[in-house]
Amino acid sequence: MYKPGDVRVEQRPDSVIVEPTDAIVRLAATCICGSDLWPYRGTEPVDHQVMGHEYAGVVEAVGSEVRTVKVGDFVVGSFWASDNTCEICQAGYQAYCVHRVLMGTIGTQAELARIPLADGTLVATPGQPSPDLIPSLMAASDVLGTGWFAAVAAEAGPGRTVAVVGDGAVGLLGVLAARQLGAERIIAVSRHPDRQALAREFGATDIVAERGDAGVAAVKELTGGLGAHSVIEAVGTQQAMMQAIGSARPGGHVGFVGVSHDVAIPGDELFGSGVHLHGGPAPVRRFLPELIQLIWDRTIDPGKVFDLCLPLDRAAEGYQAMDQRTATKVLLTL
Repeated sequence: MYKPGDVRVEQRPDSVIVEPTDAIVRLAATCICGSDLWPYRGTEPVDHQVMGHEYAGVVEAVGSEVRTVKVGDFVVGSFWASDNTCEICQAGYQAYCVHRVLMGTIGTQAELARIPLADGTLVATPGQPSPDLIPSLMAASDVLGTGWFAAVAAEAGPGRTVAVVGDGAVGLLGVLAARQLGAERIIAVSRHPDRQALAREFGATDIVAERGDAGVAAVKELTGGLGAHSVIEAVGTQQAMMQAIGSARPGGHVGFVGVSHDVAIPGDELFGSGVHLHGGPAPVRRFLPELIQLIWDRTIDPGKVFDLCLPLDRAAEGYQAMDQRTATKVLLTL
């Protein structure tokens, strides 16, 4: 991304092993994330930045110290590389690993990607996946793992009513996660008919189209005036955060995973809400083994969030489609 709105696909040197703990992965596909739109729209600074942080593919080379994956393995990894051995990782928060590397600084919207800390970051699938599983395995690298973490952070589960603020890929997969975790009722907040339909397919029982205070009132009306037990915030704006907090009942839990931009929670409103807040960058690596197995067994099909597929050399069109909301999430083929 040269500058906001200016994405170009160009030839770059092939990725090579730099550290003995690296692996080189030949991507089976790659994709565009909703968070990539922040710099695309000029909300975050960008200047000739390599792009992409989601990946799945076949290991092509490994460093001399890599032990848990081998050449030929099909692997999925998180958008944070982590050693998976430090105290923070062992507690399940690999996104905060003391040696973490943000994959977006390396770039995975490419044919080849260097994966640091390969032993702690990559998880091999049980075998070579069939082509129709590739989109779902791609989703596990970020949006599925992030939606899953949001549902876990919100303590979605049996007997719970879950409200999901945000109908992008993460919010939709938060719906899927809440259903898999056993939520009794799932309220999806969405204005877009196509996304509403997918939310229902993933397990939503109710749809709320209103935003802000009107959205809070609609959730309260659906829950006997109490609010939801669990709320997922998957946008990252001030309005979305306040709507999420307002939609939760006293003692309820808000799992927030939208990348926050100028969000400031008034102390008196937070104090008076009585809600639990937990979230941030998702520790996707914690969930990858379970998610890969669910996909492999065809229990879940998160790849349905990809509603536009383009070859990598048309990536600029993919960014434009997501920016204009004509696509929810774009898969880039290689």
